[in-house]
Amino acid sequence: MPGMWWVLGVVALVALLSAYLGWTAHRVERVHVRAQSAERALDAHLLRRAAAAAVVAEQQDNVELYAAARLALDADPDEREPAENDLTRQLRSTRLSANDPAARQLIATSRRVGLARQVHTDQVRDALTSRRRLLVRALGMARRYPLPQYFDIEDPALSLVEVPQPAAPPTAPLESV
Repeated sequence: MPGMWWVLGVVALVALLSAYLGWTAHRVERVHVRAQSAERALDAHLLRRAAAAAVVAEQQDNVELYAAARLALDADPDEREPAENDLTRQLRSTRLSANDPAARQLIATSRRVGLARQVHTDQVRDALTSRRRLLVRALGMARRYPLPQYFDIEDPALSLVEVPQPAAPPTAPLESV
């Protein structure tokens, strides 16, 4: 009968170990899927910002801004960060009027890019942290997922310039006419 308890203990230990390994493998998979999802969301927001910048550039006849927006839209993945940084610098040097709906749209998309970049950075950090765990490295749990990369761009926050509306000419009262 004492041998039975040893067998039962070993079976329980193997069951606990396999449950822990399964949970860890699932956690690694989830964190990598979230990092890939955050990368796609950031890419979508960057494309929207570049398209909105191209619209503003066309309205203002700003050739440099339009060229930077086109480069950001057409950039290859390895050229993407410098193109987006150039677009951000061009946008900062452009006066954006609060009265222009296209400029307000551009500001909104730039804010979304900032949020998407923060989420992406957090997800990549979590994925890299999970990959560095000893058990994950020893068992190669993350080898089927590509290594997530940070996307380092300048802060895309922009601000509007208040352009005063022209004052309406004073009207003469009807009684004085």
